[in-house]
Amino acid sequence: MLKFNGLAYLVAILALNFTALSSAQAAETSKKLTYAVYTGGLHVVMADLDVKMDKNGHYSAFVSAQTHGFLGKLAPWSGTFKTTGDMKDDAFFPKQHESVAVWRGEDDQKTYDYDGKGNLTAYKEVEAGKEQPKKDLAKDLIDNTTDILSATLEVMHNLGKGGTCSNSDDIFDGKRRFALKFKPVSETVLESSRYNIYGGQAKKCEVIVEPKGGKWHKKPRGWMSIQEQGQEEGALPTIWMGKLQDSDLFVPVKLKVKTAYGTLMMHLVEAS
Repeated sequence: MLKFNGLAYLVAILALNFTALSSAQAAETSKKLTYAVYTGGLHVVMADLDVKMDKNGHYSAFVSAQTHGFLGKLAPWSGTFKTTGDMKDDAFFPKQHESVAVWRGEDDQKTYDYDGKGNLTAYKEVEAGKEQPKKDLAKDLIDNTTDILSATLEVMHNLGKGGTCSNSDDIFDGKRRFALKFKPVSETVLESSRYNIYGGQAKKCEVIVEPKGGKWHKKPRGWMSIQEQGQEEGALPTIWMGKLQDSDLFVPVKLKVKTAYGTLMMHLVEAS
């Protein structure tokens, strides 16, 4: 399941990038995007995103992903990520973040509560339907942290205001603290295809995870395994963001991840 959890975070990062809100004064922003993930020419994962933000800056984001087709039968996995919070002075502060991964009928759930000022106040974990003992969390692991969706929203808000994707936020995932970094690479022109509905100017950015404390495995797993494999292949996980014709929003239109087992490609297949 660790490999799929790593992929799930890639899905979440890509999907949430689209919410580069041009103004917090808009009455309400509501969008849904659908993505398809391919590897070796096979369609292996589907992902959906629903995001809302009102005129007061309250936001909610919901991402769901599941294995598809032959892989769905061979390895039935699904994951959901949900965040609620407030935007203040161009920064996104979560109030609650929840992630659920379901593997062969058993679900693992993590719930994070925040004070709305950038600090984690409570954490709960349920494995296979059984609540785990409460942990004493070290302040150097949880203070001044956010969730992965809010961090990405902030990056794309900056892009919507004319900035770049350059940004770094610290995340606590229940066991580890890490910096989630976005690095601008270049601007390019993409052409639409039978896989991807987007064609036009796009901004290309790399996504990097940097360990900063907690229980990291000696041998890379999940995201770190994906990232290390990409580095060995000469390419970090990369996303392209484009602008929808009917709005000022930047939308992630493509993601590319090189691994030792082949290349994963994620494409935008529907926007509504």
